[in-house]
Amino acid sequence: MINYNSELINNEKAILNANNRAFKYGDALFETIKIKRLKVVFLEDHYFRLMASMRMLRMDIPMDFTLEYFESEILKTVSSNNLVDSRVRFTVFRKDGGLYTPLTNEIDFIVEVSELKGIKKESYILDIFKDYFLFSGLLSTLKTTNKLTNVLASIFAKENKLDNCILLNEKKYVVEAINGNIFLVKDNIIKTPPLSEGCVKGILRKKIIELVSKDDKYTFEESPISPFELQKADEVFITNAIVGIQAVTKYRKTNFKSIISNEIAEKLENLV
Repeated sequence: MINYNSELINNEKAILNANNRAFKYGDALFETIKIKRLKVVFLEDHYFRLMASMRMLRMDIPMDFTLEYFESEILKTVSSNNLVDSRVRFTVFRKDGGLYTPLTNEIDFIVEVSELKGIKKESYILDIFKDYFLFSGLLSTLKTTNKLTNVLASIFAKENKLDNCILLNEKKYVVEAINGNIFLVKDNIIKTPPLSEGCVKGILRKKIIELVSKDDKYTFEESPISPFELQKADEVFITNAIVGIQAVTKYRKTNFKSIISNEIAEKLENLV
């Protein structure tokens, strides 16, 4: 079952038409959310990121689209699929009609649910995708459905037997991985690209920054990262809302440890 504007519908039923703006123009946002023991993990962070993104894209936010409504629609969909631990995609898009200029800024939404499976890997190989770049602008920080660079990088990764790829911006600096934010560790310094480089404003990124900044063992830096800098790192890890922390074991000829990334992963579990 899927949830379309609060109505539960069989997921085999067609609900979108050729005038859908997410299909025509990528005029849509989404949140990927982890459900653990029927609890929405980091509920408020996901909700407020979505609301802020909708305002940026000048979408009208319905009066009843409260935090409680957001949570109830998610859990209603999870329960209708007889799942407990699950992965949710909550997509919001402008209503049909118009060309580049929409007929209305009112929105529709879809909630999709799938089984949450163990997806961390012991061996994880990373390389750079250099065919196309992300733009280091504010729109790149939003989770929109315009993800063509990520799609092409995923195909490149599959063709080259990689687990993931690093995406670069037009300045040739590291932005993020295909499906998450990226961090490197060198000695006691933990570093990640700033949002000004074009990386998604990730929920796990925010949580890890909060954790690391409070720990006297580490020094945290938000600053541009060159691809060459990754080869000199002690550790590299990728974060997203579903996996949590995925340690990278190899980047080109460099092999990495995962001591600090495992430490942070344990602390992160305590927040859930």
